Amino acid sequence: MRFGGLAVPVNSSSPPVPDSPGPLPPNSAGRGGIAAWFGSLFPMLTGGVALGLLVGFVFIAVARPGNALSMAASGQTSAAGAGMSAPGAGKKLSFDIELGDMYVKPASISVPRGADVTVNVINKGNQQHTLALEGADAPMLDPGRSSTFHWGVISRSTQAWCLVSGHKDAGMLLAVNVEGEQAQAAAGGSAAGSTSGGNDATIDASAKPSADWKAVDPTLQPVEGGTTHNVTLHVQEKTMEVAPGVKQVRWTYNGTAPGPILHGKVGDVFNVHLVNDGTMEHSIDFHASKVAPNVQMRKIKPGGSLDYQFKAQFAGIFTYHCGADPMIYHMGNGMYGAVVVDPPHLDKVDKEIVLVQSELNLGPQGQPGDLKKMMTGNDDAVVFNGYYNQYAFAPIKVAPGARVRVWLDNAGPNQNMAFHVVGTIFDTVWKEGAYRLQPGNAEQGGSQTLDLQPTQGGFVEFTLPDAGTYPFITHKMMNMSRGAVGIFQVGDTQ
Repeated sequence: MRFGGLAVPVNSSSPPVPDSPGPLPPNSAGRGGIAAWFGSLFPMLTGGVALGLLVGFVFIAVARPGNALSMAASGQTSAAGAGMSAPGAGKKLSFDIELGDMYVKPASISVPRGADVTVNVINKGNQQHTLALEGADAPMLDPGRSSTFHWGVISRSTQAWCLVSGHKDAGMLLAVNVEGEQAQAAAGGSAAGSTSGGNDATIDASAKPSADWKAVDPTLQPVEGGTTHNVTLHVQEKTMEVAPGVKQVRWTYNGTAPGPILHGKVGDVFNVHLVNDGTMEHSIDFHASKVAPNVQMRKIKPGGSLDYQFKAQFAGIFTYHCGADPMIYHMGNGMYGAVVVDPPHLDKVDKEIVLVQSELNLGPQGQPGDLKKMMTGNDDAVVFNGYYNQYAFAPIKVAPGARVRVWLDNAGPNQNMAFHVVGTIFDTVWKEGAYRLQPGNAEQGGSQTLDLQPTQGGFVEFTLPDAGTYPFITHKMMNMSRGAVGIFQVGDTQ
Protein backbone atom coordinates (compact mmCIF):
# COMPACT_ATOMS: atom_id res chain seq x y z
CA MET A 1 0.00 0.00 0.00
CA ARG A 2 1.37 3.45 -0.89
CA PHE A 3 0.38 6.87 0.42
CA GLY A 4 1.79 9.84 -1.46
CA GLY A 5 4.80 7.86 -2.56
CA LEU A 6 5.35 6.29 0.87
CA ALA A 7 5.36 2.50 0.74
CA VAL A 8 3.62 1.10 3.78
CA PRO A 9 3.84 -2.68 4.33
CA VAL A 10 0.91 -3.95 6.36
CA ASN A 11 0.79 -7.12 8.36
CA SER A 12 -2.34 -7.64 10.41
CA SER A 13 -1.92 -11.33 11.18
CA SER A 14 -1.55 -12.61 14.72
CA PRO A 15 -0.41 -16.08 15.79
CA PRO A 16 -3.37 -18.19 16.88
CA VAL A 17 -3.68 -19.76 20.29
CA PRO A 18 -6.00 -22.41 21.65
CA ASP A 19 -9.48 -21.27 22.65
CA SER A 20 -10.11 -20.99 26.37
CA PRO A 21 -12.02 -23.94 27.81
CA GLY A 22 -15.78 -23.84 27.50
CA PRO A 23 -18.52 -26.13 28.83
CA LEU A 24 -17.54 -29.78 28.86
CA PRO A 25 -19.13 -32.14 26.30
CA PRO A 26 -21.86 -34.55 27.40
CA ASN A 27 -20.92 -38.01 28.62
CA SER A 28 -21.39 -41.23 26.72
CA ALA A 29 -24.16 -41.20 24.15
CA GLY A 30 -25.29 -44.52 25.64
CA ARG A 31 -26.47 -42.74 28.76
CA GLY A 32 -28.85 -40.51 26.80
CA GLY A 33 -30.25 -43.51 24.88
CA ILE A 34 -30.89 -45.51 28.05
CA ALA A 35 -32.51 -42.55 29.80
CA ALA A 36 -34.79 -41.82 26.87
CA TRP A 37 -35.85 -45.46 26.46
CA PHE A 38 -36.45 -45.91 30.15
CA GLY A 39 -38.51 -42.71 30.26
CA SER A 40 -40.76 -43.99 27.50
CA LEU A 41 -41.44 -47.26 29.39
CA PHE A 42 -41.83 -45.82 32.87
CA PRO A 43 -45.51 -44.70 32.62
CA MET A 44 -46.58 -48.25 31.68
CA LEU A 45 -44.87 -49.99 34.62
CA THR A 46 -46.02 -50.64 38.16
CA GLY A 47 -43.97 -49.19 41.01
CA GLY A 48 -42.13 -52.39 41.93
CA VAL A 49 -41.23 -53.37 38.38
CA ALA A 50 -40.18 -49.82 37.58
CA LEU A 51 -37.90 -49.66 40.61
CA GLY A 52 -36.25 -52.96 39.68
CA LEU A 53 -35.59 -51.82 36.13
CA LEU A 54 -34.27 -48.49 37.32
CA VAL A 55 -31.73 -50.15 39.66
CA GLY A 56 -30.71 -52.50 36.86
CA PHE A 57 -30.11 -49.72 34.39
CA VAL A 58 -28.13 -47.67 36.92
CA PHE A 59 -25.91 -50.71 37.49
CA ILE A 60 -25.38 -51.16 33.73
CA ALA A 61 -24.63 -47.48 33.20
CA VAL A 62 -21.98 -47.47 35.93
CA ALA A 63 -20.43 -50.80 35.05
CA ARG A 64 -19.93 -50.06 31.36
CA PRO A 65 -16.54 -48.42 30.72
CA GLY A 66 -16.79 -44.77 29.67
CA ASN A 67 -20.30 -44.30 31.07
CA ALA A 68 -21.12 -41.90 33.90
CA LEU A 69 -24.45 -40.95 35.34
CA SER A 70 -25.14 -37.18 35.40
CA MET A 71 -27.14 -35.50 38.13
CA ALA A 72 -28.33 -31.89 38.45
CA ALA A 73 -28.39 -30.37 41.93
CA SER A 74 -30.13 -27.24 43.25
CA GLY A 75 -30.57 -25.76 39.81
CA GLN A 76 -26.82 -25.98 39.07
CA THR A 77 -25.35 -27.85 36.13
CA SER A 78 -23.53 -30.88 37.53
CA ALA A 79 -20.18 -32.03 36.17
CA ALA A 80 -21.62 -35.55 36.03
CA GLY A 81 -22.38 -37.85 38.93
CA ALA A 82 -20.53 -41.00 39.82
CA GLY A 83 -21.81 -44.51 40.44
CA MET A 84 -21.86 -46.34 43.76
CA SER A 85 -18.42 -47.87 43.10
CA ALA A 86 -16.70 -44.46 42.84
CA PRO A 87 -14.24 -43.72 45.70
CA GLY A 88 -16.19 -40.64 46.78
CA ALA A 89 -19.67 -42.10 46.45
CA GLY A 90 -21.82 -41.02 49.39
CA LYS A 91 -19.30 -38.40 50.59
CA LYS A 92 -20.47 -34.82 51.03
CA LEU A 93 -17.70 -32.23 50.76
CA SER A 94 -17.79 -28.51 51.37
CA PHE A 95 -15.19 -25.93 50.29
CA ASP A 96 -14.74 -22.28 51.25
CA ILE A 97 -13.87 -20.21 48.16
CA GLU A 98 -12.76 -16.57 48.22
CA LEU A 99 -13.27 -14.33 45.21
CA GLY A 100 -11.28 -11.14 44.80
CA ASP A 101 -10.56 -8.72 42.00
CA MET A 102 -9.12 -11.07 39.37
CA TYR A 103 -8.37 -14.05 41.60
CA VAL A 104 -9.98 -17.16 43.05
CA LYS A 105 -8.57 -18.57 46.29
CA PRO A 106 -7.76 -21.40 46.38
CA ALA A 107 -7.05 -21.71 42.67
CA SER A 108 -7.90 -25.43 42.68
CA ILE A 109 -9.67 -28.07 44.73
CA SER A 110 -9.35 -31.88 44.63
CA VAL A 111 -12.23 -34.29 45.21
CA PRO A 112 -12.61 -38.07 45.07
CA ARG A 113 -14.67 -39.24 42.12
CA GLY A 114 -18.38 -39.36 42.99
CA ALA A 115 -18.26 -36.90 45.90
CA ASP A 116 -21.17 -34.50 46.36
CA VAL A 117 -19.70 -30.98 46.38
CA THR A 118 -20.95 -27.73 47.87
CA VAL A 119 -18.96 -24.46 47.77
CA ASN A 120 -19.34 -21.53 50.13
CA VAL A 121 -18.33 -18.46 48.13
CA ILE A 122 -17.50 -15.02 49.50
CA ASN A 123 -16.73 -11.96 47.38
CA LYS A 124 -13.89 -9.97 48.94
CA GLY A 125 -13.33 -7.88 45.82
CA ASN A 126 -14.48 -4.36 45.06
CA GLN A 127 -16.95 -5.28 42.32
CA GLN A 128 -19.50 -7.95 41.50
CA HIS A 129 -18.24 -11.49 40.91
CA THR A 130 -19.65 -14.99 40.81
CA LEU A 131 -18.40 -18.57 40.50
CA ALA A 132 -20.18 -20.74 37.93
CA LEU A 133 -19.48 -24.44 37.40
CA GLU A 134 -18.76 -25.05 33.71
CA GLY A 135 -20.12 -21.58 32.87
CA ALA A 136 -23.69 -22.32 34.00
CA ASP A 137 -25.79 -19.44 35.30
CA ALA A 138 -24.95 -18.33 38.84
CA PRO A 139 -26.12 -15.26 40.76
CA MET A 140 -23.81 -12.26 41.04
CA LEU A 141 -22.39 -11.46 44.46
CA ASP A 142 -21.96 -7.83 45.49
CA PRO A 143 -18.73 -6.91 47.32
CA GLY A 144 -18.76 -8.39 50.83
CA ARG A 145 -21.61 -10.82 50.10
CA SER A 146 -21.49 -14.61 50.21
CA SER A 147 -23.57 -17.50 48.96
CA THR A 148 -23.61 -21.30 48.91
CA PHE A 149 -23.68 -23.19 45.61
CA HIS A 150 -24.49 -26.92 45.52
CA TRP A 151 -22.66 -28.41 42.53
CA GLY A 152 -23.79 -31.97 43.16
CA VAL A 153 -21.87 -35.14 42.32
CA ILE A 154 -18.52 -34.62 40.54
CA SER A 155 -17.18 -37.48 38.42
CA ARG A 156 -14.60 -35.80 36.17
CA SER A 157 -12.15 -32.94 36.38
CA THR A 158 -13.71 -29.64 35.36
CA GLN A 159 -13.58 -25.89 36.00
CA ALA A 160 -15.63 -23.05 37.46
CA TRP A 161 -15.16 -19.36 36.69
CA CYS A 162 -16.50 -15.84 37.11
CA LEU A 163 -19.05 -14.95 34.43
CA VAL A 164 -18.28 -11.22 34.25
CA SER A 165 -16.84 -10.48 30.81
CA GLY A 166 -13.05 -10.80 30.85
CA HIS A 167 -12.74 -12.03 34.42
CA LYS A 168 -12.15 -15.67 33.51
CA ASP A 169 -9.26 -14.84 31.20
CA ALA A 170 -7.88 -12.40 33.77
CA GLY A 171 -7.45 -15.25 36.28
CA MET A 172 -10.81 -15.89 37.94
CA LEU A 173 -10.79 -19.62 37.22
CA LEU A 174 -11.08 -22.49 39.69
CA ALA A 175 -9.78 -25.93 38.75
CA VAL A 176 -11.98 -28.75 40.10
CA ASN A 177 -9.78 -31.85 39.96
CA VAL A 178 -10.91 -35.44 40.44
CA GLU A 179 -8.23 -37.34 42.31
CA GLY A 180 -6.22 -39.59 40.03
CA GLU A 181 -7.07 -37.69 36.84
CA GLN A 182 -5.00 -35.19 34.89
CA ALA A 183 -5.37 -31.82 36.59
CA GLN A 184 -7.19 -28.92 34.97
CA ALA A 185 -5.43 -25.58 34.54
CA ALA A 186 -5.47 -23.46 37.68
CA ALA A 187 -6.54 -19.83 37.72
CA GLY A 188 -4.45 -17.64 35.46
CA GLY A 189 -3.18 -20.54 33.37
CA SER A 190 -5.61 -19.97 30.54
CA ALA A 191 -4.65 -16.35 30.10
CA ALA A 192 -0.95 -16.06 30.77
CA GLY A 193 0.35 -18.27 28.00
CA SER A 194 -2.22 -17.57 25.31
CA THR A 195 -2.24 -14.89 22.69
CA SER A 196 -5.28 -15.27 20.47
CA GLY A 197 -8.41 -17.15 19.60
CA GLY A 198 -8.42 -19.24 16.43
CA ASN A 199 -11.67 -17.69 15.21
CA ASP A 200 -10.73 -14.05 15.79
CA ALA A 201 -11.48 -11.53 13.07
CA THR A 202 -8.61 -10.46 10.81
CA ILE A 203 -7.84 -7.25 8.96
CA ASP A 204 -7.54 -7.26 5.18
CA ALA A 205 -4.89 -4.62 4.44
CA SER A 206 -6.13 -4.24 0.86
CA ALA A 207 -9.77 -3.63 1.82
CA LYS A 208 -11.36 -0.19 1.77
CA PRO A 209 -14.22 1.23 3.85
CA SER A 210 -17.72 1.21 2.42
CA ALA A 211 -18.95 4.20 0.43
CA ASP A 212 -21.00 5.54 3.36
CA TRP A 213 -18.13 5.31 5.87
CA LYS A 214 -17.14 8.57 7.53
CA ALA A 215 -13.90 9.28 9.34
CA VAL A 216 -13.88 10.73 12.85
CA ASP A 217 -13.50 14.51 12.63
CA PRO A 218 -10.17 15.17 14.42
CA THR A 219 -10.78 18.94 14.81
CA LEU A 220 -10.42 20.22 18.37
CA GLN A 221 -13.56 22.19 19.12
CA PRO A 222 -13.11 25.63 20.75
CA VAL A 223 -13.50 25.98 24.51
CA GLU A 224 -17.12 26.70 25.31
CA GLY A 225 -17.91 29.99 27.03
CA GLY A 226 -17.67 30.24 30.79
CA THR A 227 -15.46 28.44 33.25
CA THR A 228 -17.82 25.58 34.13
CA HIS A 229 -18.36 22.69 31.74
CA ASN A 230 -21.30 20.33 32.29
CA VAL A 231 -20.90 17.00 30.52
CA THR A 232 -23.06 13.87 30.44
CA LEU A 233 -21.39 10.63 29.40
CA HIS A 234 -23.41 7.48 28.74
CA VAL A 235 -21.65 4.12 28.86
CA GLN A 236 -22.85 2.21 25.81
CA GLU A 237 -21.83 -1.23 24.57
CA LYS A 238 -22.29 -1.24 20.80
CA THR A 239 -21.06 -2.96 17.66
CA MET A 240 -18.76 -0.72 15.62
CA GLU A 241 -16.57 -1.03 12.55
CA VAL A 242 -12.87 -0.72 13.48
CA ALA A 243 -11.36 -1.59 10.08
CA PRO A 244 -12.85 -2.25 6.63
CA GLY A 245 -15.23 -5.19 7.05
CA VAL A 246 -14.26 -5.78 10.70
CA LYS A 247 -16.80 -5.17 13.45
CA GLN A 248 -16.27 -5.49 17.17
CA VAL A 249 -18.38 -4.86 20.25
CA ARG A 250 -16.91 -1.69 21.74
CA TRP A 251 -17.52 -0.40 25.24
CA THR A 252 -17.85 3.33 24.78
CA TYR A 253 -18.54 6.71 26.26
CA ASN A 254 -21.40 8.30 24.29
CA GLY A 255 -21.12 5.70 21.56
CA THR A 256 -17.60 6.53 20.32
CA ALA A 257 -14.13 5.10 20.90
CA PRO A 258 -12.29 7.23 21.78
CA GLY A 259 -14.96 9.04 23.75
CA PRO A 260 -15.71 12.76 23.40
CA ILE A 261 -12.74 15.13 23.59
CA LEU A 262 -13.31 17.59 26.45
CA HIS A 263 -11.70 21.04 26.21
CA GLY A 264 -11.10 23.71 28.82
CA LYS A 265 -8.58 26.04 30.42
CA VAL A 266 -6.59 26.00 33.63
CA GLY A 267 -8.97 26.81 36.48
CA ASP A 268 -12.10 25.56 34.72
CA VAL A 269 -14.45 23.18 36.53
CA PHE A 270 -15.81 20.04 34.86
CA ASN A 271 -19.06 18.52 36.12
CA VAL A 272 -19.36 15.07 34.58
CA HIS A 273 -22.54 13.02 34.96
CA LEU A 274 -21.77 9.37 34.15
CA VAL A 275 -24.66 7.02 33.35
CA ASN A 276 -24.10 3.28 32.95
CA ASP A 277 -26.33 2.05 30.13
CA GLY A 278 -24.19 -1.08 29.74
CA THR A 279 -24.58 -4.64 30.98
CA MET A 280 -21.73 -4.73 33.52
CA GLU A 281 -20.04 -2.48 36.05
CA HIS A 282 -18.12 0.49 34.62
CA SER A 283 -16.43 3.63 35.92
CA ILE A 284 -14.40 6.63 34.79
CA ASP A 285 -10.97 7.93 35.80
CA PHE A 286 -9.91 11.41 34.68
CA HIS A 287 -6.14 11.82 34.73
CA ALA A 288 -6.80 15.57 34.66
CA SER A 289 -8.28 15.45 38.18
CA LYS A 290 -7.08 15.32 41.77
CA VAL A 291 -9.89 13.50 43.59
CA ALA A 292 -10.38 10.53 45.91
CA PRO A 293 -10.49 7.50 43.58
CA ASN A 294 -12.78 5.47 45.86
CA VAL A 295 -15.39 8.24 45.74
CA GLN A 296 -15.56 9.70 42.24
CA MET A 297 -13.90 6.87 40.31
CA ARG A 298 -16.03 4.18 41.91
CA LYS A 299 -17.66 1.51 39.78
CA ILE A 300 -21.37 1.77 39.07
CA LYS A 301 -23.75 -1.06 38.22
CA PRO A 302 -25.89 -1.21 35.08
CA GLY A 303 -28.54 1.48 35.33
CA GLY A 304 -26.54 3.42 37.91
CA SER A 305 -24.97 6.87 37.68
CA LEU A 306 -22.50 9.11 39.46
CA ASP A 307 -21.42 12.74 39.42
CA TYR A 308 -17.72 13.47 39.04
CA GLN A 309 -16.47 17.01 39.59
CA PHE A 310 -12.92 18.23 39.19
CA LYS A 311 -11.06 21.48 38.70
CA ALA A 312 -8.48 21.59 35.91
CA GLN A 313 -5.46 22.69 37.89
CA PHE A 314 -2.82 21.80 35.30
CA ALA A 315 -2.42 22.27 31.55
CA GLY A 316 -1.95 19.44 29.08
CA ILE A 317 -3.81 16.66 27.35
CA PHE A 318 -4.92 13.99 29.81
CA THR A 319 -6.34 10.51 29.29
CA TYR A 320 -9.63 9.45 30.83
CA HIS A 321 -10.69 5.80 30.93
CA CYS A 322 -12.76 3.14 32.68
CA GLY A 323 -11.16 1.78 35.84
CA ALA A 324 -13.27 -1.37 36.28
CA ASP A 325 -11.30 -4.62 36.45
CA PRO A 326 -9.70 -5.92 34.42
CA MET A 327 -8.83 -2.33 33.53
CA ILE A 328 -6.84 -3.37 30.46
CA TYR A 329 -9.94 -5.11 29.09
CA HIS A 330 -12.19 -2.08 29.50
CA MET A 331 -9.60 0.29 28.01
CA GLY A 332 -8.73 -2.17 25.25
CA ASN A 333 -12.39 -2.42 24.28
CA GLY A 334 -12.75 1.33 23.74
CA MET A 335 -13.32 2.99 27.10
CA TYR A 336 -10.89 5.88 26.81
CA GLY A 337 -10.83 9.51 25.74
CA ALA A 338 -8.96 12.76 26.36
CA VAL A 339 -9.29 16.12 28.11
CA VAL A 340 -7.40 19.07 26.62
CA VAL A 341 -6.54 21.85 29.09
CA ASP A 342 -4.94 24.78 27.28
CA PRO A 343 -1.74 26.25 28.71
CA PRO A 344 -2.01 29.98 29.54
CA HIS A 345 -1.24 32.35 26.67
CA LEU A 346 -1.54 29.62 24.04
CA ASP A 347 -1.15 31.16 20.59
CA LYS A 348 -3.84 30.71 17.98
CA VAL A 349 -3.09 28.47 15.00
CA ASP A 350 -4.78 27.90 11.65
CA LYS A 351 -5.71 24.27 12.30
CA GLU A 352 -5.89 22.40 15.61
CA ILE A 353 -6.58 18.66 15.76
CA VAL A 354 -6.48 15.79 18.26
CA LEU A 355 -5.12 12.32 17.56
CA VAL A 356 -5.57 9.57 20.17
CA GLN A 357 -3.47 6.46 19.58
CA SER A 358 -4.78 3.10 20.74
CA GLU A 359 -4.67 -0.58 19.86
CA LEU A 360 -7.06 -3.12 18.37
CA ASN A 361 -7.05 -6.59 19.89
CA LEU A 362 -9.57 -8.40 17.73
CA GLY A 363 -11.90 -11.04 19.05
CA PRO A 364 -14.35 -12.96 16.85
CA GLN A 365 -16.32 -10.88 14.36
CA GLY A 366 -19.00 -8.89 16.19
CA GLN A 367 -17.63 -9.73 19.65
CA PRO A 368 -15.54 -7.80 22.20
CA GLY A 369 -11.76 -7.72 21.87
CA ASP A 370 -9.46 -10.54 22.95
CA LEU A 371 -8.20 -10.12 26.52
CA LYS A 372 -5.42 -12.66 26.03
CA LYS A 373 -3.94 -10.50 23.28
CA MET A 374 -4.13 -7.43 25.50
CA MET A 375 -2.41 -9.25 28.35
CA THR A 376 0.45 -10.40 26.12
CA GLY A 377 0.76 -7.23 24.01
CA ASN A 378 -0.04 -9.19 20.86
CA ASP A 379 -2.40 -6.62 19.32
CA ASP A 380 -3.67 -6.72 15.73
CA ALA A 381 -3.37 -3.01 14.92
CA VAL A 382 -2.36 0.41 16.24
CA VAL A 383 -4.71 3.19 15.17
CA PHE A 384 -5.46 6.90 15.38
CA ASN A 385 -8.90 7.84 16.73
CA GLY A 386 -10.13 4.27 16.77
CA TYR A 387 -10.03 3.12 13.13
CA TYR A 388 -7.40 1.31 11.06
CA ASN A 389 -5.57 3.61 8.56
CA GLN A 390 -8.38 6.11 9.15
CA TYR A 391 -6.72 9.26 7.82
CA ALA A 392 -5.09 7.47 4.92
CA PHE A 393 -8.61 6.66 3.70
CA ALA A 394 -9.77 10.20 4.57
CA PRO A 395 -6.77 12.61 4.48
CA ILE A 396 -6.85 15.67 6.72
CA LYS A 397 -6.93 18.75 4.53
CA VAL A 398 -4.64 21.69 5.31
CA ALA A 399 -4.15 25.00 3.48
CA PRO A 400 -0.62 25.71 2.15
CA GLY A 401 1.47 27.54 4.73
CA ALA A 402 -1.08 26.99 7.50
CA ARG A 403 0.21 26.63 11.02
CA VAL A 404 -0.95 23.31 12.49
CA ARG A 405 -1.13 22.16 16.09
CA VAL A 406 -1.62 18.44 16.73
CA TRP A 407 -2.58 17.37 20.24
CA LEU A 408 -1.49 13.78 20.89
CA ASP A 409 -2.67 11.36 23.54
CA ASN A 410 -1.44 7.79 23.78
CA ALA A 411 -4.32 5.83 25.31
CA GLY A 412 -2.46 2.53 24.91
CA PRO A 413 -3.03 0.38 26.78
CA ASN A 414 0.36 -1.15 25.85
CA GLN A 415 2.15 0.38 22.88
CA ASN A 416 4.29 3.51 22.98
CA MET A 417 4.09 6.27 20.40
CA ALA A 418 6.63 8.08 18.20
CA PHE A 419 4.71 10.72 16.26
CA HIS A 420 6.37 11.99 13.08
CA VAL A 421 5.18 13.95 10.04
CA VAL A 422 7.06 13.09 6.87
CA GLY A 423 8.28 16.22 5.09
CA THR A 424 8.38 18.76 7.92
CA ILE A 425 10.05 19.57 11.25
CA PHE A 426 8.34 20.49 14.50
CA ASP A 427 9.27 23.95 15.74
CA THR A 428 7.18 23.64 18.90
CA VAL A 429 6.94 20.65 21.23
CA TRP A 430 4.96 20.43 24.47
CA LYS A 431 5.17 17.19 26.42
CA GLU A 432 3.64 16.28 29.78
CA GLY A 433 3.15 19.78 31.13
CA ALA A 434 5.99 21.81 29.67
CA TYR A 435 7.43 23.18 26.45
CA ARG A 436 10.42 21.17 25.25
CA LEU A 437 10.93 23.35 22.19
CA GLN A 438 9.68 26.76 21.01
CA PRO A 439 10.39 28.93 17.96
CA GLY A 440 13.36 31.24 18.22
CA ASN A 441 15.30 29.06 20.63
CA ALA A 442 18.98 29.93 20.97
CA GLU A 443 20.05 26.51 19.72
CA GLN A 444 17.99 26.93 16.53
CA GLY A 445 16.73 23.45 17.28
CA GLY A 446 13.91 21.50 15.68
CA SER A 447 12.21 18.23 16.56
CA GLN A 448 11.47 15.27 14.32
CA THR A 449 9.46 12.99 16.65
CA LEU A 450 7.39 13.26 19.83
CA ASP A 451 7.64 10.14 21.96
CA LEU A 452 4.85 9.22 24.38
CA GLN A 453 4.37 6.24 26.67
CA PRO A 454 0.82 4.98 27.41
CA THR A 455 -1.39 7.78 28.85
CA GLN A 456 1.21 10.45 28.21
CA GLY A 457 0.29 13.44 26.07
CA GLY A 458 1.47 16.63 24.44
CA PHE A 459 1.31 18.65 21.25
CA VAL A 460 3.49 19.65 18.31
CA GLU A 461 3.27 22.62 15.93
CA PHE A 462 4.55 22.94 12.37
CA THR A 463 3.82 24.29 8.91
CA LEU A 464 3.42 22.52 5.57
CA PRO A 465 4.41 25.18 3.02
CA ASP A 466 4.08 23.33 -0.26
CA ALA A 467 1.10 21.63 -1.88
CA GLY A 468 1.26 17.85 -1.68
CA THR A 469 0.68 14.86 0.59
CA TYR A 470 2.46 14.61 3.94
CA PRO A 471 2.10 11.24 5.69
CA PHE A 472 1.99 11.23 9.50
CA ILE A 473 2.91 8.07 11.33
CA THR A 474 4.07 6.56 14.53
CA HIS A 475 7.72 5.95 13.73
CA LYS A 476 7.71 2.67 15.58
CA MET A 477 7.74 1.04 12.20
CA MET A 478 5.94 -2.18 13.05
CA ASN A 479 2.99 -0.05 14.21
CA MET A 480 3.04 2.21 11.18
CA SER A 481 2.57 -0.90 9.09
CA ARG A 482 -0.40 -1.98 11.21
CA GLY A 483 -2.71 1.00 10.95
CA ALA A 484 -0.94 3.98 12.57
CA VAL A 485 -0.64 6.08 9.42
CA GLY A 486 -2.51 9.02 7.93
CA ILE A 487 -2.05 11.88 5.47
CA PHE A 488 -2.14 15.65 5.58
CA GLN A 489 -3.42 16.74 2.18
CA VAL A 490 -2.09 20.23 1.46
CA GLY A 491 -4.09 22.03 -1.22
CA ASP A 492 -6.18 25.11 -1.74
CA THR A 493 -8.89 24.28 0.84
CA GLN A 494 -9.07 23.18 4.44
